[in-house]
Amino acid sequence: MTGIELLETYPKAAKVISKFYHAKVTDSMSTSDVPEEFKEMLKQQEFDNEYIASFIDNNPRFLFDVFDSNELHIEILVMYQDKPSIFTYTVVEGDIIHTQPTKYNSRIDAEKVAIETAFQILNDKL
Repeated sequence: MTGIELLETYPKAAKVISKFYHAKVTDSMSTSDVPEEFKEMLKQQEFDNEYIASFIDNNPRFLFDVFDSNELHIEILVMYQDKPSIFTYTVVEGDIIHTQPTKYNSRIDAEKVAIETAFQILNDKL
């Protein structure tokens, strides 16, 4: 699924992701070289799903922290003996392990499927 599809399919998880992303952006502006007016405007700014979706599509790994804080831990496993390397994923939720036997040719492909699984689990938990 694309980022926008994830956000629209799992609205409860999307709310958590949006809040997390907003906090990360505003925290990154807490330096003295950013004008106070801009910081205040940014705090009031809402990010729409399309804006957040672009980050999900281009860098799904940025969501690992938000999933960790919700006790969903994503592991990307690398099979080095294969050339080129093959990637798989696991999402750990307490004592429950969610995984698929599918192998991916790149880390980012495995990450995208892993966050899709984590989105669903988080949405169901809320």
